[in-house]
Amino acid sequence: MISELAYIHPEAKLGKDVTVEPFAYIDANTVIGNETLIRSGAKILSGARIGKKCDIHSGAVISGIPQDLKFVGEETTAEVGDNTTVRECATINRGTKARGKTTVGNNCLLMAYSHIAHDCEVKNNVIIGNASQVAGEVVIEDFAILSGVVMVHQFVKIGAHVMIQGGSKVSKDVPPYITAAREPLVFSGLNVIGLRRRGFSNEQIREVQEVYRYLYQRGMNNSDACDAIETELPISEERDNILYFVRNSKRGVIKGYTTK
Repeated sequence: MISELAYIHPEAKLGKDVTVEPFAYIDANTVIGNETLIRSGAKILSGARIGKKCDIHSGAVISGIPQDLKFVGEETTAEVGDNTTVRECATINRGTKARGKTTVGNNCLLMAYSHIAHDCEVKNNVIIGNASQVAGEVVIEDFAILSGVVMVHQFVKIGAHVMIQGGSKVSKDVPPYITAAREPLVFSGLNVIGLRRRGFSNEQIREVQEVYRYLYQRGMNNSDACDAIETELPISEERDNILYFVRNSKRGVIKGYTTK
């Protein structure tokens, strides 16, 4: 159903069974997949690429111009995967020449008033809590959860299956499978509940715990800890994911909790 009270540019490309409610705005150079719902007052601007069965709520803005001074009007996109929900007044800016696109994957939930800045890469099954703000060129891996009012610094990387406490300020990389909390933000244990919900066995969880004991409880620097993990702990997909993440971190990973 396409409301006569919505504005849809003649060059916009809408798939089958798309619903556009009254007072929605859809610009030129946009693509919207089958069965997606564009609710009243949503704005889909030039460069938007939205997948199938998405739900874009009132006041959301997809593919707004980047809030970045290096942007000079180049042709870029904001791409949203299938089955993703963008709630009220959430915003996704399009890319700059740095990456050319901002991407949000499949089965994501961007809660009300959240913001995804230019050139971010948000992967699949990610949840961004109410009013959380993600700065430019951030990478958020699969199944990560940012609770409400989380602020993420530019260029940060957040690993898969991470849970970040509400109100946190994230200025360092957050390695996979963990919870991060306190101020300043630190490692505060594994995301055990999330891992179990996603089918991780008790043995896998114990193996991940042992990796993080080396990183955070043995008093070694990250380089030495990674070498010891590689030498002393059995090979597993989870072990190698953590090693790759820590060794390739450009901003450095968050520290462990200390009472000092």
